[in-house]
Amino acid sequence: MYFGLAAMKKESVAVVIITNGPGELSTWVRPVVDNLNQINDSLKENKQYDLSIRLVLVPCPNATGKEFEVANSWKKFELVTKAKTFWNLLIWPSAFAHWPKKGIVIFLGGDQFWSILLAKRLGYINITYAEWISRWPKWTNIIAAMNGKVKKLLPKRYRYKCTIIGDLMADIKFDREISLKNQEKKYIALLPGSKKAKLSVGIPFFLEMADHIAEKNNDIDFIIPIAPTTNKNEYLFFQSDKNPIANYYSSKIKTIQNLRNSIFDHVIETAKNTKIYLINRHPCYELLKECDLAITTVGANTAELAAVALPMIVVLPTQHLNVMNSWDGIFGIIGKIPFINKLITLLIRNWTLNTKKFFSWPNIKARKLIVPERIGDISPKQIAKEAELLINNRENLQNIKDNLLKQRGGRGAVQKLSYIIFDSIKKIS
Repeated sequence: MYFGLAAMKKESVAVVIITNGPGELSTWVRPVVDNLNQINDSLKENKQYDLSIRLVLVPCPNATGKEFEVANSWKKFELVTKAKTFWNLLIWPSAFAHWPKKGIVIFLGGDQFWSILLAKRLGYINITYAEWISRWPKWTNIIAAMNGKVKKLLPKRYRYKCTIIGDLMADIKFDREISLKNQEKKYIALLPGSKKAKLSVGIPFFLEMADHIAEKNNDIDFIIPIAPTTNKNEYLFFQSDKNPIANYYSSKIKTIQNLRNSIFDHVIETAKNTKIYLINRHPCYELLKECDLAITTVGANTAELAAVALPMIVVLPTQHLNVMNSWDGIFGIIGKIPFINKLITLLIRNWTLNTKKFFSWPNIKARKLIVPERIGDISPKQIAKEAELLINNRENLQNIKDNLLKQRGGRGAVQKLSYIIFDSIKKIS
């Protein structure tokens, strides 16, 4: 009897998901894992294997550092590894866990090359979800593409590997539905940045801009989704005299109050009595999709706004580029040297700003201007006037929304990707 039971023991198959930041974790990884578990449970005893779902976080400048805690709290993975341990995992995987002989590595965020490296190291097959482009088709076993553009960009000899599945973000199931819509109010989402370099400029700039808009528009409310890397206290700091850039702008925060029994967590009231509502939850796509317009800095947030088809104005005030000691990485280190600081600023002004055609993700990917970008020596009053014109022009807003939707893929991608994964498991088990 003992030997009979041993022979009947199911083989373990690893499904290893590679990802990086909070947006990918919430909008790509979670729905895919939920669907995998749902299908796996429905198979019950009809399967020849045990599924071991694991999550590997990879190094990424856009990560918040909280991804490990968030993923662990879901209790959906047999193993979660931190981004800082990725290279150790690659060199010595057995130090982290036992790895089944058969498995799949799935790219759902980060650098596609990391998933290929890990797949080769473990001897697993690789599936890459390509939102815009598949960068390493030669070494990728299966490419799951968001739309036909991804497939067309592939060399012809690799297109047989590609299946168009649609847009994972189109299948987002919100934890709760929020309705902001009424006939009396319009809503503008403000995204001044998440890192100190951007917040030092963004907070005083966006506060003054909100004051200008509110001065003539009682029917507009403002919302700020607070990035997970910051908090309300930093809003107080960066609008104060402790931030030298704040002296260039007129607006100040009078109070920040906590809210109860509200979809918002706090409310800012400026010295000019403009109210701006803050929300701590991230991501808060269910709220953003209800807004009429967003005004945002450059960065990954423009991709997230595009995913919910929210019209946006992208701003980059270049008059403060010389504040390099707030920047991240090597620029922040050498930027503390006055001469180097000025040299880098000059290079950025004369090279990047003059040669780079687009700065926001939807425009970069579309290779044309579908959302307005305002880059240069711009003022809060200028952006406020443009925002007023745009938010009151429903036709223009709808055109931007339609163009953003055209860049995305269709629905049903989560289920299609799950089927590809299970089909691959059958072939290797």
